[in-house]
Amino acid sequence: MNRYEIMFQKIKLINEGCFVPYITIGDPSIQSFYQIIDIFIKSGVNALELGIPFSDPLADGIIVQNANMRVLSNKITISKCFKILNTIRKKYPTIPIGILVYANIIFNKGIKNFYKKCKKIDIDSVLIPDLPIEESSIFEYYSKKYNILQIFICPPNSDKKLIKKIAKKSKGYVYLITHSGVTGLKNKINNPNLNIINQLKKYNSKPILQGFGISKIQHIKNSLSSGTQGVICGSIIIKLIEKYHYNNDIMLKKIKKLIFKLKSATIK
Repeated sequence: MNRYEIMFQKIKLINEGCFVPYITIGDPSIQSFYQIIDIFIKSGVNALELGIPFSDPLADGIIVQNANMRVLSNKITISKCFKILNTIRKKYPTIPIGILVYANIIFNKGIKNFYKKCKKIDIDSVLIPDLPIEESSIFEYYSKKYNILQIFICPPNSDKKLIKKIAKKSKGYVYLITHSGVTGLKNKINNPNLNIINQLKKYNSKPILQGFGISKIQHIKNSLSSGTQGVICGSIIIKLIEKYHYNNDIMLKKIKKLIFKLKSATIK
């Protein structure tokens, strides 16, 4: 069993949903980033989704874009990202770690070399938000070769043919989004499309995690009651980093309080 399978099995037994925080690697500084990861783990998050910084993150709204700019201005390179990830893996050997990375970064590194490096530092999954599933075969080849789980996004306008393809190809979990556009905070977000969820399950997909705009307790409860296995939450956390990174102690306290509140919402 891989780490995701172990984790999903565990939370099913205790009747909890999955809570996965997302932040950009190295934000707001390497030292503070490590401290934030420690807070995540101590607060009981179920997996980590970590973004490799990129200058043109097409799927991300202004909050995540700003995080990418903060990190890139600190000269955090892809090599430094892998070193940081390696440190986290050694400290936390059982937590599932996924990375979100744009296709250009992988092309620049070399597809084979990128997945080989992920294998070397024991990364669990890779999500490429700007990769159409129709053009994914070479990425899937190397993900299988190096035993990295390839994650795919399921958009809200997916038809039956696409849903079936995503259910077959997405490993680890399926990243379900409920609105088109980019990431960011939303006062109101659409509940997951029950038809899409039911079709994914019909085709025996991996567990379904909802992302894009999750920021409130009710968002999480609505998602779980709709049939997802959990949520991925990024912008609301990154907004705290943006607002308080000049005062590290306050920032860490704010993040700890938020994560505790959001994770508590996954207890059914």
